[in-house]
Formats: sequence, C-alpha cells, structure tokens
Amino acid sequence: MDEALLRSLTPSVLAVLVRRGADFAAAEDAVQEALVEALRVWPADPPRDAKGWLVTVAWRRFLDAARADAARRRREDLVDEEPAPGPAPAVDETLHLYFLCAHPSLTPASAVALTLRAVGGLTTRQIAQAYLVPEATMAQRISRAKRTVSGVRFDRPGDVATVLRVLYLVFNEGYSGDVDLAAESIRLTRQLAAQVDHPEVAGLLALMLLHHARRAARTAADGSLVPLAEQDRGRWDTESITEGVAILQAALARDRLGEFQAQAAVAALHADAPTAEETDWVQIVEWYDELVRLTDNPVVRLNRAVAVGEADGPRAGLAALAELDDALPRHTAVAAYLHERDGDPATAARLYAEAARKAPHLAERDHLTRQAARLNARRHR
Repeated sequence: MDEALLRSLTPSVLAVLVRRGADFAAAEDAVQEALVEALRVWPADPPRDAKGWLVTVAWRRFLDAARADAARRRREDLVDEEPAPGPAPAVDETLHLYFLCAHPSLTPASAVALTLRAVGGLTTRQIAQAYLVPEATMAQRISRAKRTVSGVRFDRPGDVATVLRVLYLVFNEGYSGDVDLAAESIRLTRQLAAQVDHPEVAGLLALMLLHHARRAARTAADGSLVPLAEQDRGRWDTESITEGVAILQAALARDRLGEFQAQAAVAALHADAPTAEETDWVQIVEWYDELVRLTDNPVVRLNRAVAVGEADGPRAGLAALAELDDALPRHTAVAAYLHERDGDPATAARLYAEAARKAPHLAERDHLTRQAARLNARRHR
C-alpha cells in the first residue's frame, strides 16, 4: 500500500467534493472514510485509477451522510448527482483548495490550522507544535473552524497572506522527519508565484529554495542531524541557491519588505559564506532586527540571540536570550550552545540533556543527547 500516493491524492479528491457542493467538514469526513477503505481494499485489489476510485467512494460516503441527515439539511436531491465510476480529470486543484480554506469567514489563524489539517495532511499535534500551543487548544481551534465553515459555500477565496502562512508551515513540517512535504510546498509556491505578482510570494519561494538547497547536507549517513556550521557545503545545491538569490534580489528591489523576504535574506547570507567561519553574522543580526520590527515573533528573537552570540560573543547572546521566556521551544538548546561557546561545559551539558527531553522530534532529541554526552565525556577525561 502506497500511503504516500494516498496522501498526495487527498487534496485533489477533497477539492472535487467541495466543487460538487459538499460543505468542507462533511467532505473531509467523507475523504477520510474513503482513505480508510482504500487501506483495506487496495492491497488485494488495487484500482487502475486511484484518484477516480477515491472520488467515487468519497462521494458515496458523502451522499450516505447527507441522506442520513436529509430531514435537517434537505440534501436528498444530491443522490442523482453521483458520478459514474471512471477516470477523474488529471487537474491539480491543490493550490485552489488552499485559497478556499483561507475563507473570509475564518480568522487567519483558524484558516491556517484548518488547511494544515485538511489539505496539508498534518496531525493536530504537528500543527500545535508549529503554533507553540497545547495540542488540546489546537484541536478546539480546528473544531471551531470546521463548525464555522460547515454549510458555507466556498465561493469566496481567502487572501494571499494566509495561503503563504500555510505553505510556509507545511514546508517547515517537511523537515520534521514524519512527512515529506517540502518539495510539494515548493511546487505549490511556484504555482502561486506564477499567478500572483507580489514580493512576499517571491520572498517565500526564495526562502524555500535556499533552505531546500541544504537538504542533502542536513543529515549524516546514519540519519543523525548535521548542524549548519558542520555541513559539507559541497553538497549544497548551488543551482537552487543561485535561483533563490536571484528571486530574492528582484523582490527586494521592489522596496516592499516583508518577513519572508527578510528570512530569505538571512538564508542567502548563510548560503553565500564559503565556510561557517566566514558567515557575515553582523548583517544577519541586522536582518533579524528587521524581522523583529516586522513580526515581533518570539522565535525570531530566539534566532536573533544566536546571531548576536556569533557576532558579538556568547555573553552578548546570553544577555539577549535572558530577555526571552525560557518556556519558548528550543530556548534551552540555545542556552546550552551559548554556554558551551562561553567556556562553561558543565552547564552546557546539563542544558543539552534538558533540551533533549523537550525535543519534539526524535532526530533532534538524539542530536542534543549526543551533544550532552560529548561534553560530559570531555569533562571526565
């Protein structure tokens, strides 16, 4: 059973049901039931047209639910509209569905959460981690969003800013090790850039390309994480870097700075450095100052503390870190790194071990555990 195929088909199947008149919440439930049925049936009897099979089964599930609720919703007339089994049109409606989910009746935060869950395929836990909120809080937010759009006609697409936020979060989740969504996010952002002439769309595409260019160097042969400073820069994708920098320069020339352009500028400075030691940390701090001005995001301030530690020394980085809430994800890991740079291996080892216990992903947890073990072994030689 190719679960990756099922995941890739889900957005387009969901889009077909929405276009045929199903409200979003009911359509999502029907598609999920069709996926469960596919997992049961396909291993013994794989269909010739996977998408057509899923559309047919999902639509039947939707009609069954509509009939059961006919007295209240008066949808019996949909029965005659059931499509005949057969190949479905090979049309990619994923980006269109992103816009539909960014519905004006939802707040931007709720629209992002709903789209990540229904279209991006992320779990509620993954979305909660991205938003830095408890899983229960995010589950309630998604449930409220579904109730809000239940029965609403999806004929008024949402704004570009919400769609950009969704694409960025899906791209980031592509590096979690759970689901590979990064390449799909780049593909959709390319589509969006071809349709929307806006510097922030270009900025996001540049940011994705610059980050993705380092993908091959991010992990070692055993799957362990390789920090940026230790990566083999010969394995970076220079073609993607060149394209990303060119897109970024064109966007910045329009003098309408936004957060994705500023983040891409930071990534470009890392990509431009022949070695880690030659990184222009002073400029990176300046770009983080712009990002703080644009977003006042605590994660941006955390990254800025690291950059300050590189540009002005670990004591300055620790001072910047002290201004932030120590409950912020990865705060402890940053503190460990800066204490190690400041010549305090005992404190750094303790903090690395503490950060490992808090790490949201296995690869990150293993990396932090190894850092703690390395310092402890050095101390006891």
